[in-house]
Amino acid sequence: MKYVDEYRDPRLIRQVAAEIRRLADPDRHYRIMEVCGGHTHAIYRFGLADVLPGNVELIHGPGCPVCVLPMGRTDDGLSVAEREGAIFTAFGDVMRVPGTHGSPLEHKARGTEIRMVYSPLDALKLARANPGRHVMFFAIGFETTAPSTALTLLQAKAENIANFSVLSNHVTIIPAIRAILESPDMRLDGFVGPGHVSTVIGCRPYEFIARNYGKPVVVSGFEPLDILQSILMILRQLAEGRSEVENQYARVVPWDGNFAALKVLAEVFELRPYFEWRGLGFISQSALKIRDAYAAWDTEHRFSLPGLRVTDPKAAQCGEVLKGVLKPHQCKLFGRECTPESPVGALMVSSEGACAAYHHYVHRKSEAAAAVA
Repeated sequence: MKYVDEYRDPRLIRQVAAEIRRLADPDRHYRIMEVCGGHTHAIYRFGLADVLPGNVELIHGPGCPVCVLPMGRTDDGLSVAEREGAIFTAFGDVMRVPGTHGSPLEHKARGTEIRMVYSPLDALKLARANPGRHVMFFAIGFETTAPSTALTLLQAKAENIANFSVLSNHVTIIPAIRAILESPDMRLDGFVGPGHVSTVIGCRPYEFIARNYGKPVVVSGFEPLDILQSILMILRQLAEGRSEVENQYARVVPWDGNFAALKVLAEVFELRPYFEWRGLGFISQSALKIRDAYAAWDTEHRFSLPGLRVTDPKAAQCGEVLKGVLKPHQCKLFGRECTPESPVGALMVSSEGACAAYHHYVHRKSEAAAAVA
């Protein structure tokens, strides 16, 4: 296959769906977690759950970096933005994430200098152009985006750009999966492994899931046939009594990862002893901290941050949705108090959030159908 439309061929989709129905034991209920938020959006966008048998349930995982960030970290970043002469920069999906006193976009409306950038290098360029102001980049993401932040810090140090810093909120995927596996209220049969993260870390880090927990893992691409084929590969393993890591996305993901990206990550970052995740609590060694050699460009080193723990609104059930315990529409606030226009939780904001995906591709269609009826 060479073209996108080949991965969306209705005839092939029907064939794979038929093979999934053939393999699925009618007396068994399968629970398969897609870890990556990009997969969640693809599943809703293409209606893939509708072609699966009723006993194959897809569970949405914690693979949305904006969604898992606790509210207190947003407050930390905005506390720097409120300093005289500071400029807060971040990716677009951070702009509407609620903090205690509003989102970055709401702070911008009040006069705070908030700017959206497309890469950390954009933030560094802004610092060059404004030598009299401090530019902070609010870094977020799994191992997918962390290398670009690391390269930017290398450049900032090489040029000795003193008015630039990074607030690192980069997290790592493996500890989060381990926390899910050890959660007492979660029963899973297998994982659709994250595609984007795996382009950096490869497939080998997932081997403990198959070895220690007996759960198949299939790293998947993002097109309809990618995801359906991955589900088929998981069901085939289960039918044959196997638990292995397989790479469906081999056209993009190297088994041992991207050595250049891993090298720059090791140069700039080290693991934090622990880090707080929304819905999962504190997880040891689950986030990246800027090394002391780059402390001059570390926001946490340069500024005194509040560092307060802030709980989500009581009625919001973001944590349960993140862990896969609830579906988005089962949250009490979904589609009522919490909408994309006025989000209460980050899952309704992010381009990878499960609630945003469900609201856009399922909830709105249901409303439209009801209106026509």
